[in-house]
Amino acid sequence: MHDRVSTGISGFDRVIDGLRLGDNVVWQVDSIPDYQRMVEPYVMQALKEGRRMVYVRFGSHEPLLQDAAEIQVYHVDPTLGFEHFATEVHTLVEREGKKAFYVFDSLTDLLQYWYSDLMIGNFFRVSCPFLYELDTIAYFAIIRNAHTYGTIAGIRETTQLLLDLYLVNGRIYIHPLKVWQRYSPTMFFPHLIRGNEAVCITASSEVAELFSSVERKGERLDYWTVAFDRAHEALTLPPKQQEPVKRSLMNILIGRPSRMFELCARYFSLADILAIASREVGTGFLGGKSVGMLLARKILEKDGGNRFLHFLEPHDSFYLGSDIFYTYIVQNGWWRLRTKQKTREGYYKYAPDLQEKLLQGMFPNTIREQFMQMLEYFGQSPIIVRSSSLLEDDFGNSFSGKYESVFCANQGSPEERYEAFEKAVRTVYASTMGEDALDYRMTRGLVDQDEQMAILVQRVSGDQYEDDYFPHIAGVGNSSNLYIWDKTMDIDAGMLRLVFGLGTRAVDRTVGDYARIVCLDDPSRLPPMSYGDEKKFSQHMVDVLSLSENAWRNRVLEEFVSYDLKVDRALFMSVDSQTVNRLREIGRTDIKVPYILDFRNLLNETEFPALMKEMLALLSTVYDYPVDIEFTANFKSESNFRVNLLQCRPLQTRGLGRTVELPYLADVNDCIFSGKGNFMGGNVRIPLDFIIYISPQEYLQLSEQDKHAVARQIGVLNSRLKGKNVMLLGPGRWGTTTPMLGVPVRFAEISNMAIIGEVASMEAGFMPELSYGSHFFQDIVESGIFYVAIFDGQKDVVFNAHRILDQENVIAEMSGGNDQLAHVIHVVAASGIEVYSDITTQTVLCK
Repeated sequence: MHDRVSTGISGFDRVIDGLRLGDNVVWQVDSIPDYQRMVEPYVMQALKEGRRMVYVRFGSHEPLLQDAAEIQVYHVDPTLGFEHFATEVHTLVEREGKKAFYVFDSLTDLLQYWYSDLMIGNFFRVSCPFLYELDTIAYFAIIRNAHTYGTIAGIRETTQLLLDLYLVNGRIYIHPLKVWQRYSPTMFFPHLIRGNEAVCITASSEVAELFSSVERKGERLDYWTVAFDRAHEALTLPPKQQEPVKRSLMNILIGRPSRMFELCARYFSLADILAIASREVGTGFLGGKSVGMLLARKILEKDGGNRFLHFLEPHDSFYLGSDIFYTYIVQNGWWRLRTKQKTREGYYKYAPDLQEKLLQGMFPNTIREQFMQMLEYFGQSPIIVRSSSLLEDDFGNSFSGKYESVFCANQGSPEERYEAFEKAVRTVYASTMGEDALDYRMTRGLVDQDEQMAILVQRVSGDQYEDDYFPHIAGVGNSSNLYIWDKTMDIDAGMLRLVFGLGTRAVDRTVGDYARIVCLDDPSRLPPMSYGDEKKFSQHMVDVLSLSENAWRNRVLEEFVSYDLKVDRALFMSVDSQTVNRLREIGRTDIKVPYILDFRNLLNETEFPALMKEMLALLSTVYDYPVDIEFTANFKSESNFRVNLLQCRPLQTRGLGRTVELPYLADVNDCIFSGKGNFMGGNVRIPLDFIIYISPQEYLQLSEQDKHAVARQIGVLNSRLKGKNVMLLGPGRWGTTTPMLGVPVRFAEISNMAIIGEVASMEAGFMPELSYGSHFFQDIVESGIFYVAIFDGQKDVVFNAHRILDQENVIAEMSGGNDQLAHVIHVVAASGIEVYSDITTQTVLCK
């Protein structure tokens, strides 16, 4: 039996058989002074009994308690969002420990910061059980008729006591609505409070008279809905008077004032914000990816004159508000686990468990109904469910490739399509606990910031060809071309990374496949390659959505030669004449004509590259920052095409840097490497402390398990040598998921390197990929890492690996005595060795 505790009103204590340790007491009142009438006797009694009294202050109303030495006051800031607020309260309750007594400000005041009844209910749902476990007594209040029935029902279900308080004709009445685990024949009648007495009102005439005098309202709309409904009325006002209303709505859709917020305020009107809000499912922020896409489109529409309007494909996206993410966690009972994972010691420890749970939860019925209505709108059009977290696609933090995007082919019965959609949403949510995302937040100092996950749902751009659905082309674009290989190239003209079909191959480093790099100052210019290598360094596989299989698939290019693409296929592919000639020479005439995806006619005969160059230039000018976009394009003819701008974000770069004077190289044997082009990071002169080199032949001989062990060991060295200038050289592609193509490190395992080099080894079969524009590239650029590809054996390229291998290998010293991989991983001190690069002459040198 829990100890009985007094409310400070002895007569009312008898009505409810006293309070119990663990009770949460919610007062439903008409005003803050009414609530204060109940707080004062409770606090006075608690202090008289020597209880530890805590006041949690967050409301804009007058303080409920005056400052006093015996009362601990905590000020918690609700403007920082639900998670920060709930975590702060959890932390202070944990600190105060067992049997503390609490007074909380009115929960209704949170509406002005969160605009969401749902999140107030979520806060109560996560805080109330914790207070109960610690044998506390906590007083809360909500203002009558200010919340939805659903919010009140959730509070009633969670709390131990729910009490209606009325002030009628100067008299105070308390009407208990819920008193957990206590009962008397008169408990749930209204009671008149006279000093310390509580008089039960049982006569029907008196009860009817009391309740008929109390104003009652019908179903209360969610505060969020009310705010947007009122904003519609402001559309009739002059533009200047609309501005404060617009900014108020932006605070709850876009976030706190920031550089991105101000850009949005500059380009979005109140009507724009209301149109966006009309397509939101649930409540909360839209997230960075949605905001970036919407802002970029608005810039092109507003500042581009008529240049882009004809070429832009309309969008009809939906946005799953960030509040759904927290509601999903709270209502499935995982908030305590989430709180433990947010601590420094639990950050990695509890993430796998939370990730597994996020893949298996249930959504509330109200959210499920909204999901269904959205899917009914899309019908059987393929859709993509994309992450749009609060920190994503902002200045300085792209989170490129860290969270999932899931294609839904969206075929089958409504029930099957709904199930696939829910699974996709869960997958995106679970990706917040993925290793790459955790590492990214840790290395960029974002662990303590709220990373709420909103979701962008887009209709997949494209059309149906045979049984497949895909866009003609897709890719990424950058307004600054930092990866240049010819001194005549214009850095500010921008570049594209272009593929045929879905854009997945444009953002990933794919096995045996290469996206087309397009320099927008001269779209026909090819990256450096040997004669006859154009086929080798081109795209061979195409990603599509198979409507018959209801799934994402990749197909060989040859399958598309027979497809009716509804436009001349010569825009995208040409006959591979070199292969045709070779086949003829050996007498083979029975083989289908081979094609190569070179995009020659697209880049030379259409307005597409010029349009993309102008688009990137305008967006970069407005952002006053380099930008990175994702796009698709679909063609009806050479001159009739539509570009779908899917994403736009600031692209963090460190610029070209000052011109560097390169040392004279009298003998090519006097350097570790030198070359022309194939580097990224501007003009540099970097003195090295250490060099780590992975020997290609020795690496090739390892088992797959041992190749992964090499990657993990690189991660150890990355941590041990943090703060040093380290150059990491290895065979093929860093960060590949396929060990036969290179070392399968996660980016966090190479994030502290000053220089990363990918070395070609013809004998071992390793080849770098100049993956400008991929997610790997984004990580390198954001981290300020200098990148170089060393094509050993090509003209103007020198690589003297022996100058590293002939030095003492100190791997054991650097990795805590572990030298099992010393024959593969060479770590050498590099005192006096420097790396130089010069953009003008396109020279890179390590000497």
